[in-house]
Amino acid sequence: MRHHVEVAGRGPVCVLSAGLGLVSADWDVVAELLSPWRTVVRFDRPGLGLSGHARVPPSLAGEAGRIAGLLDALEFSGPVTVVGHSLAGFHGEAFARLYPARTEGLVLVDSSIEERLGHVRVPRVARVGGARVGGAVLRGVGVSRPVGPVGVRRFLVQGALLEYATYGDVARELAALRGEFPLPEGVPVTVLAAYSRGSVRWLYRQRGLAATLGATFRVAEPSGHLVMRDSPADVAEAVLAVRPA
Repeated sequence: MRHHVEVAGRGPVCVLSAGLGLVSADWDVVAELLSPWRTVVRFDRPGLGLSGHARVPPSLAGEAGRIAGLLDALEFSGPVTVVGHSLAGFHGEAFARLYPARTEGLVLVDSSIEERLGHVRVPRVARVGGARVGGAVLRGVGVSRPVGPVGVRRFLVQGALLEYATYGDVARELAALRGEFPLPEGVPVTVLAAYSRGSVRWLYRQRGLAATLGATFRVAEPSGHLVMRDSPADVAEAVLAVRPA
């Protein structure tokens, strides 16, 4: 399928992947801050931004493989730093575990966390089917949400609905992956948590994630969940702290 990919800057490669329903343009300021020192790769997942429609529902291995495939297409064969925000934190961690030789660093930006995974009540096929039908209905009645300048990017409802419908599946895949594939030895991992007044519990959960992964813990303050917009300098600093070999 067709992917929208942007590459800018020079130096060691870093890949920026945005959270559920978000697009590559959400990294604009971060990419600008990084590009003097890093080759910045960012992309839109299927059904989002300027990429084509999602043909298959998301999976954790599929998203990790997508990052590897994009790097192959760009002929970047060396190790990279992967930066994953929110849901894409799952994807970035999976990439590091499944492609250790291609991972130079991992930065999780206010990553999703699921400590307790309950019983699956609605079968995956039903959830995926509902997301596809819901997306088709909303597109049919013209419901959409503008994201960014007209003509620069678009928002496809179905892509976000599919990511939402399969969120729990992806979280379970990661839990299983953690038990089978360790993080690559010696590769630095950073957890960058957003903090604003009243979010202490979330901060503790992010600190717990850092402890689980043996990661460096950083805080972007004040910042909401969209750290790349609220505190782009903190994101850039966390990425630049990864010293390429």
